[in-house]
Amino acid sequence: MIRVLIADDSAFMRKVLSDLFAGQPDFEVVGTAMNGADAISKVKQFKPDLLTMDVNMPVMDGLDALAAIMEDCPVPVVMLSSLTQQGTDATIRALSLGAVDFISKAGGSISRIDAIENEILLKCRNAASAHVHKSMRPDEIPAVELNASQPEPPVMKRVELPRRQGLKLGGDKAPASVPTPAWGVGGRVGNLFLRNRAAPEKPAEKTAGSNASGAQRLVVIGTSTGGPQALQNVITGLPASLSCGVVVVQHMPPGFTKALADRLDSISQVAVKEAEDGDVIRAGHVYIAPGNFHLRIKEDGGIRRIKLSQEPPVGNHRPAVDVMFDSATSVGRKLVAVIMTGMGADGCAGMKKIKHAGGYSIAQDESTCVVYGMPKAVVEAGLADEVRPVQLIARAIVEAVKR
Repeated sequence: MIRVLIADDSAFMRKVLSDLFAGQPDFEVVGTAMNGADAISKVKQFKPDLLTMDVNMPVMDGLDALAAIMEDCPVPVVMLSSLTQQGTDATIRALSLGAVDFISKAGGSISRIDAIENEILLKCRNAASAHVHKSMRPDEIPAVELNASQPEPPVMKRVELPRRQGLKLGGDKAPASVPTPAWGVGGRVGNLFLRNRAAPEKPAEKTAGSNASGAQRLVVIGTSTGGPQALQNVITGLPASLSCGVVVVQHMPPGFTKALADRLDSISQVAVKEAEDGDVIRAGHVYIAPGNFHLRIKEDGGIRRIKLSQEPPVGNHRPAVDVMFDSATSVGRKLVAVIMTGMGADGCAGMKKIKHAGGYSIAQDESTCVVYGMPKAVVEAGLADEVRPVQLIARAIVEAVKR
């Protein structure tokens, strides 16, 4: 039985969702909440297996509540709001904060919830089994001993994110900026994704890695459910001096991958963009496959380029990790392939080909995966050279590139 808590400022939506879950043999509605603050209180009170939460609510909005919940009492969360389709930035923020999934109300209308009932039930059932984690402080990241021959790992900088746009708390006024205390100085520290501060200092231009030679190394990353948060951990830990390019497939609908790329670019030392057909893969740059497009890596006169297509989905995915991995096998021993949190086994078949071609593989460990599916398939097939917690994957990539 999945014990669900519903947080929405609309009494109508609370009733509709309550009736929907009550009609299922495997759901039990343990309570409802009218705003984010109420949701935090009732998560602590009822300890539900799942929380569905609207984004735009009075008193405290869904993103602020999500940050507090994931820091104090983590629970699988599915964001449900008419804002998520239009406000892709809000959706990416929610996923980066730790939400397992999101659902857009059909056409943005609360009166058409019946049109997405099956999607709600499917995503909520899947999310309820997700392994969510308490937000980690920098001083809680596990230490790794380095011997004298190992290079010093890159330091993950604490970054300041731009202020959220278009979301309101309790009426027409945006929340005032609140000073954020240092770690360990009484009370909760504001989540990085919710701080109202100046944009981080960054180089005027991210020009590292003009080298586009096909002879250099390449990193490919595949991920799905829980991926935005995992990518935040990994991409922000890569140095601007990274000597190769990085290509990413994240299972995500059209429109959202650009918002994900833009957000990661704003907080990372490497340059991050949504991939475009014909892009030259350059060192110190990260390319994220656009939703609804397969991404392949092609050699063109010694230059590696990105090739996009809308061929049929593979394993119900477009983009598919297997398609990208398969296309990268020509890189051979100079390839580093990473598989991270996600449902299913996309990437396993491609990883087998990568290993056969001499590539190096890194898998995210079970303890830090939201869904230990894709990495599990690779690990159980004996295809992983390393298994690392997500907080140490950036370091593992840097070291693998230097092999």
